[in-house]
Amino acid sequence: MGQASLLHEASVTRAAERLGTSPAAASRKLATLRRILGDPLLVRAGQRLVPTPRALQLREEARVLLQRSEALFAPAPALDLAHLRRTFTIQAGDLLLTALGAPLMERVNAQAPQVDVVFAPEALEGGPALRQGEVDIEVGVLGDLDPEIRTEPLAEAAMVAVARQDHPLFAEPITPSRFAQVPHIGISRRGRLRGPIDLALAQYGLSRRVAAVVPSHTAAMILAATSDLVCLAVNGWLDPLLAALKLRSFPVPLDVPPMAMGMAWHPRHAADQGHAWLRRQVRAVIDTLAG
Repeated sequence: MGQASLLHEASVTRAAERLGTSPAAASRKLATLRRILGDPLLVRAGQRLVPTPRALQLREEARVLLQRSEALFAPAPALDLAHLRRTFTIQAGDLLLTALGAPLMERVNAQAPQVDVVFAPEALEGGPALRQGEVDIEVGVLGDLDPEIRTEPLAEAAMVAVARQDHPLFAEPITPSRFAQVPHIGISRRGRLRGPIDLALAQYGLSRRVAAVVPSHTAAMILAATSDLVCLAVNGWLDPLLAALKLRSFPVPLDVPPMAMGMAWHPRHAADQGHAWLRRQVRAVIDTLAG
């Protein structure tokens, strides 16, 4: 860029001012150009320098190069959400997506109507999807991540149990013993039968029967709505869905730790204005859900 400025300005002093350097440094650049091109380029004519024919030949190319260089290193333009055309990919489990999807899309559509969002399946969770650019943001209970991945805690969500509204369990107070006696729905993409509930029951000398294992919370709630099985959900996040399915939630009568929700992204997006805007929308929705 320094060489282009010299040819464009035809002045060592003005080129130095433009580059924010000293006249001596600009003179050294001119000497380098003369040596490489085998032409004096700028020669003295009285009190000023005039370009040689070779310099005139190169000056237009230098002007274009200078403009491109200045545009390249100029600050990024302000984010124009109204005209932003972009597709973001968010990985979120179905339980979180059920609560997050609609309010997030409402915010996105109101502010950036030409932005699309792809919700990726949980199968990408815990893999290199963020590093490889397959996923822009991962939201949920964050597992093993690549060491460079950036994370932000969002909320802690208390777990509740869910059963159909006329379930016999509601006829009496729900104790750990009665909770263990009803058949349960396990939720695991890998078919696991045991989890935090089993550890908490073991402290009372109790165990439960996991009568069915399904890969998603949505499937578990649909199954609970049409059977005597119970499953887990997030307290307060899914009330409209529970009402639609005629399900009733109740506190788990055990000491079960809350789910720690977080957000993860690759550092390539650290200075990306559009990505930062989407992270703010996710954070705002989770803040609202968490109350």
